[in-house]
Amino acid sequence: MRASDAERERIAELLREAVAEGRLDMDEFDQRLETAYKARTHGELEPLVQDLPAPGSAVAPVGSTAPVPQRGSAANWPARIGGSATSTGAFAFWGGFNRKGRWTVGRMFTAFAMWGGGEIDLREANFEDRETVIRCITVMGGIHVTVPPELNVEVRGIGIMGGFGEGSNEEGEPSPDAPRVRITGFALMGGVGVDRKRTKAERRRLKEAREAELEARRRSELEGPRDGFRKEL
Repeated sequence: MRASDAERERIAELLREAVAEGRLDMDEFDQRLETAYKARTHGELEPLVQDLPAPGSAVAPVGSTAPVPQRGSAANWPARIGGSATSTGAFAFWGGFNRKGRWTVGRMFTAFAMWGGGEIDLREANFEDRETVIRCITVMGGIHVTVPPELNVEVRGIGIMGGFGEGSNEEGEPSPDAPRVRITGFALMGGVGVDRKRTKAERRRLKEAREAELEARRRSELEGPRDGFRKEL
């Protein structure tokens, strides 16, 4: 069967997802992407993703209408929900705390900072439950919460002679499969900030993937006319 432009794009999206997750290195990604854009049949496309499972399932057939998987941190939400919490709270008094990297946040997490500060990073975290409440309370202190763009987050807090709200928002859409996190509490003469952004490693992988994709497209477009010329000859 002849492959369509839409099918080539779907394979390219699966390859971008794989490099963002670290399943492919950049050399492998570059080679497979170039082959995908040059492919003319399903038989040429299918081997490129046979060893790359889509998030939570096997790779759908090339000609199917299955939705394109989410990128980056959104790619593995089902595996990140469930299990015992490794932390249900944090406390800082004349000091600081941080929760980041690989950890499991409890369904109810309470953070308190007085004359100090804290950092809560959910970008690589697992979740005890699909519904999570994070209560942040600061008195002359500050708490910074960082979440991935695909996480469903609702911010509801009160600032009294201080601030409680969202800061920077990196490009990305909340995923229906992601946990729902409600951030609430109050800041008295202090602040609670929530930023949506990817990790540096993920941003770097996605940037390299986009650059490799542009280069593969360029090579495919340059070689396309030559192929047609050879066929005429």
